[in-house]
Amino acid sequence: MHTDLGEFLQSRRARIQPSDAGLREYGRRRVPGLRREEVAQLAGVSVDYYIRLEQGRGRNASDAVLDAVARALRLTDSERVHLYALARPTGGHLPSTPGVYRDSLRAGVRLLLDAIAAPAFVLGRRMDVLAWNALADTISGFSALPEAERNQARSLFLDPAAAQFYPDWEIVAAETAAFLRRDAGLHPDDPDLLLLVDELSRRSDAFRRIWADHPVKEKTYGAKLIQHPVLGTLDFGYETLALPGDPDQLLVVYTAVPGSPTAAVLADLTAGNPVGQLPDNSAAALPGNSVAPR
Repeated sequence: MHTDLGEFLQSRRARIQPSDAGLREYGRRRVPGLRREEVAQLAGVSVDYYIRLEQGRGRNASDAVLDAVARALRLTDSERVHLYALARPTGGHLPSTPGVYRDSLRAGVRLLLDAIAAPAFVLGRRMDVLAWNALADTISGFSALPEAERNQARSLFLDPAAAQFYPDWEIVAAETAAFLRRDAGLHPDDPDLLLLVDELSRRSDAFRRIWADHPVKEKTYGAKLIQHPVLGTLDFGYETLALPGDPDQLLVVYTAVPGSPTAAVLADLTAGNPVGQLPDNSAAALPGNSVAPR
């Protein structure tokens, strides 16, 4: 985690030009962006103190110092939480530190999934898919996967079919890696997460490239364009809600604009129209169903 903290801070100062921070440029720069001395100046801390922080030796950094560094580096809210997590890996994160993780769902959550008239599923830690409703299964084919393979990051980066399923694959990949990086910051000692990151790093050039940039982002809301092998082009929005009492479990609901072609497809599926009956060979074209063995 010492290395992660240093790499994260270096990646964030590299994206800020001195002129953007109101500083005068001087001398030859060996690295892009701000120097350590300039970050220290903007944060109002000594250069030596900031260097110790980048080296992972700032375990006793106060909230005021971490907040000042976050402001100097123009961190987003998600990146600020990540900074706290990396600087204090044994505790002291910003509000709502996750509680004890459970990979099983309350019965009420399963009832809620079935009551939602839209594709909906529950994500757990490490982007494991824990449960889904019938519409989500029709869209993503979760039930056709072995339990151990129901992981969105693995299917996205290791399944060749994912690039066809998600026309905006690069965007989805960046969001996925950013969310996984956030999880890694909050849970640095999770052995299963470390194994997942190691596997993705070994087997996916794209994952290594994105991961090296240290993206950090919560999964909150956005758009998801899908090219389904049977249903055609589906243009969804999505909303992500943390489940009360289970902050590591997220309810993800796909939405469609009323009157849109995607809304019409969902209406047909809900009504039991044959469009929702996938051919036997269509499951293999869904992400995750052709992931090669580890």
